[in-house]
Amino acid sequence: MRASPFLRAWWPALLLCGACAAQAQPQVPDPQAWARLTPQQQAERREAIKRELAAASPADRQAFRATLRERLEQLTPEQRQALVGQTRERWQSLTPEQRQALAEQHRARIRAMSPQERRQLLEQRRAMLARLTPEERAALREKLPTR
Repeated sequence: MRASPFLRAWWPALLLCGACAAQAQPQVPDPQAWARLTPQQQAERREAIKRELAAASPADRQAFRATLRERLEQLTPEQRQALVGQTRERWQSLTPEQRQALAEQHRARIRAMSPQERRQLLEQRRAMLARLTPEERAALREKLPTR
């Protein structure tokens, strides 16, 4: 079977697009390595990941979230606590304006999600809470504002 002239003309472009798509899938950072980065390095890497995710397909973004979730779930409770402590320290070192900007960015990301994506996120968070130790859940309840 011979390739049509159309296919022969577009074959290199199709291969190039496939190679670009294969490269577009962002790599999930290792939580331990991430914790060792300076705040500036984390910010730079976070922005790079955001750009990659923006260019990725919905399936690639979902795969990224699933892989990230799996890696975080594999951490021991002590490792999770250390990561939480570092994150808390970074949050507390931010100015009120920076905190407000980050909170608004988070709200905008949630609003931009489809209803199905929001449901999935809620289910994932519930599943994550179910896997926490009783001590971790109690500590989290103490920190949450009452409704």
